[in-house]
This record gives sequence, structure tokens and C-alpha cells, in this order.
Amino acid sequence: MTSQKTVYCLGGTACFVLLVYSLATLLIMSLAGGPPVTIEQTFSILQDNKISGLLRLDILTVFVMPLYYLLFYSLFVALKNTDYAVSTISMILAFAGVTLFLATPSVFSYLYLSDKFAIATSDFQKNQLLAAGESILASDMWHGTGAKIGGLLLQTGALLISIVMLRSNVFNRSTAITGIATHGLDLAHILIGFFAPALGNIIMFIAGPLYLIWFPMVGLRLYKLRLAKD
Repeated sequence: MTSQKTVYCLGGTACFVLLVYSLATLLIMSLAGGPPVTIEQTFSILQDNKISGLLRLDILTVFVMPLYYLLFYSLFVALKNTDYAVSTISMILAFAGVTLFLATPSVFSYLYLSDKFAIATSDFQKNQLLAAGESILASDMWHGTGAKIGGLLLQTGALLISIVMLRSNVFNRSTAITGIATHGLDLAHILIGFFAPALGNIIMFIAGPLYLIWFPMVGLRLYKLRLAKD
């Protein structure tokens, strides 16, 4: 029982950290701007203001994404008695998705090349670093195949666990429906984004704010489950 209470506590805490991260990301995009679209811009913003550049390049994501391991394990523990098979599949898909996402190049790769670019003394060296940067840009955690597949697996797992929530008495119906809408739209955004990026972005614009509702709903319920076990 003690270990189960700890799992619920960690899962609930992960939800609220993810909520703060989501709000911080919206604030960063509003005040500092979104991520750069070219490698030249990437190097430039890192050299102008390293902290602002790191934030715009989503350094927070690198540290926050592992919290999904805690969240989905806690959801598995809470829902395994409702549907053990689907809850297990959901957790495996989410774990695989996060792992693939984290395995792709991240902001630290850009930071390394930017520092090298700043001290390069010849056009040849600079062109080499720009080419290396372009290669990373095409395979990073937002553009690469690994990241895209990771996102698909994570959102599929999240959609499945939300469906299990709907069939259980552990989470209320509104939490389950919010989860289905949130992760269903996010999954659609990724799939449609392969063929129609503009439409995919519109769908994400709708799905994004729903996370601000889903995270606290799930987090509060996990905390209550922990107290219920006392």
C-alpha cells in the first residue's frame, strides 16, 4: 500500500509540473518568440542571449518529458483492475514514445555547434558547422522521424488510457472525455501534419489549451487516490 501511495503521489506531482511547463511554454512563446526556423537563426539567438535562446529551443522539454514515465505508470496502477491488457499496452506505448522522443537530437546539440560557430575563423569552418546544424534541424526532437513516431506512440497510449478511464469508476467521466478530446486531437494533429502541416497546426492550437484542463484533473484525482489508501 505504501508503494502504491508513493506512485499516486509521484504521478499527481508529475501532472502539476507538466501543467506549469505548459503554462511556461505559452509564456515563453508569447514573450520571447517561438523556435527559430533556420540554423542561422538558431546560432544567432544563442549568441545574442543564451538563456532566451535555450528557452526558445525548448530546453524545458528535455527535462520535463521524462515525467510522462511517472504519470503513465501511476495511471496504469490506478486502472489496471479496470482493463489490465489495455492499460499495459497504453503504458508501453507511452514509454516507447517518450524514449524515442528523448533519443533524438535536442537543444544541447545546437548549443555545442553554436559555440563552435562563434569561434570559427574561416568560411570553410562556418559552412561545415552550418551544414551540421541543418542535419540536426532535420532530425531533432520536433522534425525527425524518431520524434514523430514517438509522438504518435505517446498520444496513442494517452488516448487508450483515457478510454479505459471512461469505462472505470476510478476517474470521473469529465476527466475521461477531456483526455479523449485532448489526446485524440493531438494524435490527429501529428497524423494530419504529415500531409497538411497548416491544418495540423490548427488542430494543435485547439488541443493545446485542453492540456491545461486535463493535467490538473488527473493530478487532483491521483492525489485523492493516495489519500484514499490511508
